[in-house]
Amino acid sequence: MKLLILCAKVIMAGVNYPISKRIEDIIGSIIGIIIILPFLPFILIAIKLEYPRERILVRLPRVSEGKTISVYKFRNMIPNADKLKNNLIHLNERKDGPFFKISRDPRVTPVGRILRKFRIDEFPQIINVFKGELSLVGPRPHEPGEVSKYPERYKHICLERAGLTGHSQINGASSLPFLKELELDNFYINNKSLWLDLKILIKTFFILFSDPTAV
Repeated sequence: MKLLILCAKVIMAGVNYPISKRIEDIIGSIIGIIIILPFLPFILIAIKLEYPRERILVRLPRVSEGKTISVYKFRNMIPNADKLKNNLIHLNERKDGPFFKISRDPRVTPVGRILRKFRIDEFPQIINVFKGELSLVGPRPHEPGEVSKYPERYKHICLERAGLTGHSQINGASSLPFLKELELDNFYINNKSLWLDLKILIKTFFILFSDPTAV
């Protein structure tokens, strides 16, 4: 087994990383689409029944490669949820930085809670991966307003292509202190490789089955 791992490392080390990473993203996004297809009708119906006049997919502004993109998600909040955010600032559990998190966010719908529990709400981001806006593995994508408050030494993180999962996501995700999350993403940037991507993807897979809320 150790010999196989060593061989895999040698092979990966000799492959052009940017090209192989893009191939990894395309193949991974296609596999993801195939996996979710059988469940898609049930997800769409459940979301539509809650708010028949609202869109099933929402587009959220996130920063990737230094520009703002629209990241796709299944609707999991009530209409105009973004406008209510300022009224909930006092409930924010992340006091050490610009990030916003409420464990039991009152804006989340009943169906949305189920989608969030199993991370199903983020599946549409596979579209972003296929389009080349996100990668399977990369720094955590944040809102433009949050990115603007990065310390100077971590500004370069937003110039990287953000990922569905990453080094910070598998090591605490949104429960991490602000600077610790950036530190972990910075570690990934300085050490990125196909081998590291593979390890992160494998760990993400196991976390999703043991504790989906941890990524």
